[in-house]
Amino acid sequence: MKNIAILGSTGSIGTQTLDVIRHNDDLKLVAISAGSNIILLEEQIREFHPELVAVWSESKAKELRTAVADVTPAVKVVSGMDGLLEVATIASSDILVTAVVGMIGIRPTIAAIKAGKDIGLANKETLVTAGHIIMPLAAECNVSILPVDSEHSAIFQCLHGERENAIHKILLTASGGPFRGRTKKDLELVTLDQALRHPNWSMGKKITIDSATMVNKGLEVIEAKWLFGVQPEQIQVVVQPQSIIHSMVEFEDGAVMAQLGTPDMRLPIQYALYYPKRVYLDGKRLNFETLSQITFEKPDMDTFLGLKYAYEAINTGGSMPTVLNAANELAVAKFLNKTVRFLEIYDMIRFCMDQHKVIENPGVEEILETEQWVYETIESRWIS
Repeated sequence: MKNIAILGSTGSIGTQTLDVIRHNDDLKLVAISAGSNIILLEEQIREFHPELVAVWSESKAKELRTAVADVTPAVKVVSGMDGLLEVATIASSDILVTAVVGMIGIRPTIAAIKAGKDIGLANKETLVTAGHIIMPLAAECNVSILPVDSEHSAIFQCLHGERENAIHKILLTASGGPFRGRTKKDLELVTLDQALRHPNWSMGKKITIDSATMVNKGLEVIEAKWLFGVQPEQIQVVVQPQSIIHSMVEFEDGAVMAQLGTPDMRLPIQYALYYPKRVYLDGKRLNFETLSQITFEKPDMDTFLGLKYAYEAINTGGSMPTVLNAANELAVAKFLNKTVRFLEIYDMIRFCMDQHKVIENPGVEEILETEQWVYETIESRWIS
């Protein structure tokens, strides 16, 4: 039996992780957290009977305590950052799935690592902003960082049994998002509804917008640097519109290993939960008799500036990836609230990167202070 804790159980990755647990009797949910969706949390409590639940808001936590007062065995409901830390370090868990969105995941991830928990990493912001802290700490604590992102899971799978062989290049695939092939002029008038129509993947709203801007792929480049110990110039982004090849690794002898599958996030989630074992997963399978083509394209970094800015941020280093990430978080939130246009997401990121004085090797507090500086900088210029 493997015991699972989840940060962000009501989001896209969280609910799909629960679906994997639902179909496997040797997985048990012991702790979950969410921001404010206590209606769905209550449903999850009644189905999975976790020991511990965290809600960000104490007022929502109080509501939830009342709603689940009849549940037996009793569930403990906590709140705030202290609550997240309690979920992250609960004694009974074997692995923490970090499915929260944003830099709020940094502190709980660090706490879980120090408590000896393996990490199923879906919160890319943790490595984007604090990879220089997380990866050495995981090695020191003998903890596994198991990627849940489909692309990083693909790379991880390609490297299974190959750790002694040098990576020449990582080929990180991208679908191209809903606006693949569009010009910058085309993007001037795109709507929120259009940006949320991803052609292949079913994801949360924030990551779907990040896919449309290709900021998501840029963040994945930074994440790959830390996960696999490679330099930015060893990571090549390739557009693969069918989302069948999830990523590839080229070795020094020219051999290329690729991981293929349908666009189903349960596959990388389940692989992380069971690693190194594979177990049955229901759902659609690739049919190579009917698969007509797998095509590749070069990404358009002059139109989709998110990818270009990410390479600039990782090459600059220090606190600059935090600036990229924080500016994008707030810009996307404003776009989702329909207070800025699509292309203004890039404008906000560019402005903050230009204004920022880089901090070399920032600690956690400096990372969070940089995030706050970015928010204040944007709010002072773009008033909602």
